[in-house]
Amino acid sequence: MTAANERLHPAPTRTALPPAQLARLVLWTVVGVNVLIVELVFLTAEAAKNPILGFGKWLGLHLALIMVLQLVLVARLPWLDRRIGMDRLTSWHRWTGFSLFWLVLLHPAFVLLGYANEYNSTPLTEFNNLKAQTPVLLGIVAAVIILVAAGLSVRAARRRLSYEAWHAVHICLYVAVVLGLIHQMFEVSTFTSTPLATAYWWALWAFALVSLVAGRVVMPLWRNARHQFRVAAVVPEAGNVTSVYVTGKDLDKLPARAGQFMIWRFPGHGHWWDANPFSLSAAPDGRTLRLTAKAVGSASAKLRDIPVGTRVFAEGPYGAFTSLSRTRESTLLIAGGVGITPIRALLEELTGPVTVLYRAHTTEDAVLLGELQNLARSRGAQLHLLTGRTGAGSPPNNPFDPQNLSALVPDIHDRDVYVCGPAAMTNAVLRSLRTLRLPTAQIHSERFSLAG
Repeated sequence: MTAANERLHPAPTRTALPPAQLARLVLWTVVGVNVLIVELVFLTAEAAKNPILGFGKWLGLHLALIMVLQLVLVARLPWLDRRIGMDRLTSWHRWTGFSLFWLVLLHPAFVLLGYANEYNSTPLTEFNNLKAQTPVLLGIVAAVIILVAAGLSVRAARRRLSYEAWHAVHICLYVAVVLGLIHQMFEVSTFTSTPLATAYWWALWAFALVSLVAGRVVMPLWRNARHQFRVAAVVPEAGNVTSVYVTGKDLDKLPARAGQFMIWRFPGHGHWWDANPFSLSAAPDGRTLRLTAKAVGSASAKLRDIPVGTRVFAEGPYGAFTSLSRTRESTLLIAGGVGITPIRALLEELTGPVTVLYRAHTTEDAVLLGELQNLARSRGAQLHLLTGRTGAGSPPNNPFDPQNLSALVPDIHDRDVYVCGPAAMTNAVLRSLRTLRLPTAQIHSERFSLAG
C-alpha cells in the first residue's frame, strides 16, 4: 500500500464480530423487535368481528412491515452496504419480495372471506361493496402492481425483459408503496387503533421513505454536485476491454475503497437510462478513479468512444468486497476473467502476505496482467496465472478443486479469501472452500451481477 493510500484508507480496526456479522445481527435484531411491536399492536387493537377477518387484518399488519423492510433493503444505506454488500441486500430484497407476493394475495382474500362470513354473503359481493371506498380501491391498485412486478421478477420472465421495461416496473412499485401507505393510514381498526399505534406506523414509514430518498436521490445528487466527475482519459486495454479514468474535485473526500464499484452514467453519450455498475480497477488515490470494463453490452461497448472531458454522473461507491471485512493478516485473491478488476484494486491496497490466483482461458485473455505482475513484484506478492480449458486434459484441468487449491496455497486456512469472477467459477471456488472447511468469516465474495 502506498503512503497516499494509507492516509486515505487506514487499516481497519478489528472487532470481536466481523463487520458483516455485526451488520446482520443489528439488521435482523431491529426486524425482530419490530415484529414484536406489530404483534403488540394487533393484540391491543379492537377485536375483529370474527377470526377469519382477524387473521386477514393480522396479515395486513405484516404486509405493511414487509413493505417497509423492502424499502430499507434497497435504500443503499452506507452503513449496511459497506458491511453486507448491495448484492446480498438486493438478494434479500428479492426473497422477501416473494413473502410480499403471498401476503398481497392472502390479506385481501381473508378479509373478503371474513366479511362474507359476517354478513352471510359471498366474497365477490363484499369485493364490490369495498371497492367503492377510495382507500380500499387504492389498496387494490397497489396489490395489482405488486403482483405484476412479482410475476415479472421470476427469472424466466426477467430474462425476457428489456432494461427499460424493468426500470418502468420498479417506478410503478414506488407508486404502489405510496398507494399502500394511503390505504394503511385509513384502516382504523388496526393501523390507527391507538395513538401509540399511529405514532409507531408513521415513524416506521417516515424512516423507510427518508432512507430511500436520501440513499437513492439526495446522496447521489449531492456527491455529483460536490465532485463534478469528468472523463480524464480513455485507454484501450487487451482485446475488447477499456479503462476509463475519471477525475473531479475533492476526490480524497469520496469514501471509496478498493474492491467497491460505482454505477456510472455518461450524460450526452448514450441514453439517460444507460447506467452501468463497474468496479474500481485501481485503488482510489484521492485524485482519479478508474473503471475497466469488457464490451459485453451496447453501453459498455461504447466506452472507447467517450470523449475526454465528458461529464460523468456516478452513484456510490457501493459494496462490501473490501479490506474492511478482513479477519487475517494473510490474503488469497481469486479472480476470473474481467472479475480481475476489483481484485487488482485490492492487491494495490492490501497489506500482509498476498497470493493471487488469476483464471483466464489464455495469457492473451488475461486483462491487466502486466499491471498485476508489476504490483506483485513491488509488494512481494505471489501471482499464479491459471490458463487452459476447464476439465480438459488428463488429469482434468480443475484448478479450483479442493486438493488443487490446497496445493497452490498450503496455508489457505490462515488466509482471508476474496473471490470475484463468472458465476460458475465463483460457485466452484465457494464449494471447494466449504469442502476445505474454511470459516465463513474468512470468505468474501460478491455476485457482481450488479457490478457488470
